[in-house]
Amino acid sequence: MTRPENAAMLKRSCNCCQAVLLAYEDKLPLDKDTLMAMGSTFGSGMGGVKGSCGALIGAQMILGLLGYKGSNMNKYSRELFGKFEERVGATICAVIKGFVTGRTLCSCEDCCKNAAEALEEIISIDN
Repeated sequence: MTRPENAAMLKRSCNCCQAVLLAYEDKLPLDKDTLMAMGSTFGSGMGGVKGSCGALIGAQMILGLLGYKGSNMNKYSRELFGKFEERVGATICAVIKGFVTGRTLCSCEDCCKNAAEALEEIISIDN
């Protein structure tokens, strides 16, 4: 199973941010409990207010943890944001889930998978 597929599967037992973080647990310098706590406030679009997609936030956290080498990461962050938006059609949970338009763009499981796939296009992660 690929990490993106694992992120989608993990969504069944936690929020989107946590699912993406846990799919990369073995590559991150943090344990499972810390990752779960770190991602705990990003469910349902950042604290349940249907803001930024938690899956995208989790991927951004991983990008910073694995990609930061002492220099500004904004270029890579924007690239990840763009790749995710291109795949899903939006970056805001309320839009993705159809609360704004009445039309769902992507399931949470697929958001987790898309966030992980976009992340892997930007940085090399050994499976």
